[in-house]
Amino acid sequence: MSTIRLRDLMMGELGSLRYEPTQKRISATLGGERVIDSTRALLLWEPRRVVPGYAIPQADIAAELGPGTSVAPTDDQGLAAMGAPRLGDRAVLDPSIPFTVHTAPGEAVTLRAGGAVAAGFRLADPELDGYLALDFDAFDAWYEEDEPNVAHPRDPFHRIDIVHSSRHVRVELDGTTLAESTRPILLFEEPLPVRYYLPREDVRADLLAPSEKRTSCAYKGRASYLSLRDAADVAWIYPDPLREAAEIRDRVAFFNERVDIVVDGERIERPITPWSPR
Repeated sequence: MSTIRLRDLMMGELGSLRYEPTQKRISATLGGERVIDSTRALLLWEPRRVVPGYAIPQADIAAELGPGTSVAPTDDQGLAAMGAPRLGDRAVLDPSIPFTVHTAPGEAVTLRAGGAVAAGFRLADPELDGYLALDFDAFDAWYEEDEPNVAHPRDPFHRIDIVHSSRHVRVELDGTTLAESTRPILLFEEPLPVRYYLPREDVRADLLAPSEKRTSCAYKGRASYLSLRDAADVAWIYPDPLREAAEIRDRVAFFNERVDIVVDGERIERPITPWSPR
């Protein structure tokens, strides 16, 4: 009997078209009008996509449908040309890559309502017949039951795990210590590297300045960023996290990919992820 590392099994399917039904009621507004209300939605991952989108039965979409700009599936060469980010040794499509970049065959469509327009995609797959994949970011708002979605649909096979620790964590860049703490909170979110969330009083506030950058995470909420004089957006804070991530409120985390992190005297190798310098 052969053995296999679970992460290798999951990453091995990254190049496949994947879907999973959800039991949640999914709704969305476009141009101020409620155009989606469905209990038959699918979570959908096109090949190389690392976060899911929604595929909705066309019968559950109350918007005017029309043709979109035809597209051809993007191959490895096309991904390399657009500078797609990497996860380890694999080129991937993360949320920074527009919805209109597709890696599976299908037909582009447009949705119109309330003077607004959103992109859709009818995949050429018999198991997805009658469904439209939709551009999450083009809609005013999405809801799971009565709760708003942030950033993208939540993956039922993805979770964050938050644990308190007394490990000694030091953050450096070019020989300068940016933070040092024995009170980190460790956040695990596979397949990403562990993130070390440090109390603000253990961080060199005199070296960091607020940035204008803001991002959203479906599992943690909306993040604000901090920059060094010569290094933009090297750290972030969740001032008002989602309830699942309440323990990291106002703590500072640094990109393992852009600074040097030393844990209990051992320097951690910088990982290759979508947040690595490109």
